[in-house]
Amino acid sequence: MKVGCFSLIEPFSPLDHQLAKIQEMGFKYADVTDNHTGASLLGTIDLNASLSLDSNPADVREAYASRGLEITSVCCHANLLDPAAPFRYGTTEIMKGIQMAHALGVRDVITCDGHMQTAWAKALSRKERIFTFAEKLVEPARLAEALGVRLLLEPHGIVSDSIEDLGDVLDRLGYADNVGVNLDTGNSWLGGTDPVEMAKAFADKIGHIHWKDMPESMESERGKSFGCGMGEIAIGSGVVDIEGVVKVLGERVEYTTLEVAGPEVLVASYEYLKTLGAE
Repeated sequence: MKVGCFSLIEPFSPLDHQLAKIQEMGFKYADVTDNHTGASLLGTIDLNASLSLDSNPADVREAYASRGLEITSVCCHANLLDPAAPFRYGTTEIMKGIQMAHALGVRDVITCDGHMQTAWAKALSRKERIFTFAEKLVEPARLAEALGVRLLLEPHGIVSDSIEDLGDVLDRLGYADNVGVNLDTGNSWLGGTDPVEMAKAFADKIGHIHWKDMPESMESERGKSFGCGMGEIAIGSGVVDIEGVVKVLGERVEYTTLEVAGPEVLVASYEYLKTLGAE
């Protein structure tokens, strides 16, 4: 099991600065984290770590390789329960992420249902949520199949944080050979699910892990909040059974990514995972 790093270490800094910091901390692996289509105004003055999905893949590959980093996944976290709109990250961006991954020789693209931003989405029934989530991913899954890319669904939303509901989305979507799960240990716990039980339920489908631990103070939010971008504490210092997840998936999953904030916390988390046998 290899441990990589989320490519957002310091705000208002370009991607190369993020990759330099990841290299300095001793990591060999990193993902493509924040991204967008088209151009970025802040990017013109080197104040944005977001990668354009319209970039030349050769430039992206060189940026990571020059820092001795292997790209392990492309993150395409979306808002898939809300109505489609040009200003909302969704199906189009996921498909561009799949094309970028293919061009980079990266196996996995990670997405999710995400935070509901509209009253329309919040009013959907369980059945409607599952259908909407799956329908938005039909074309991305079809493209991923054609390009040999694996599309992984992450617990990061009211649907995906549930073992039963996520299973129903996978069944409704189909494409079982190239659609799977990215287990997020913190998100699943925060959404009210036991990450170890989710690991067991989808052991044959989980292709990647995002590591987060959660403090005991967040217990009151369980089942009420669905997903967080980064953990604030070191892996192994909170209430999530990280060791239990490793026991289930340690021999099954090759690449994993730390999603915790701050260099000191990242290094401490990396060292803890090494004690559990990670690289």
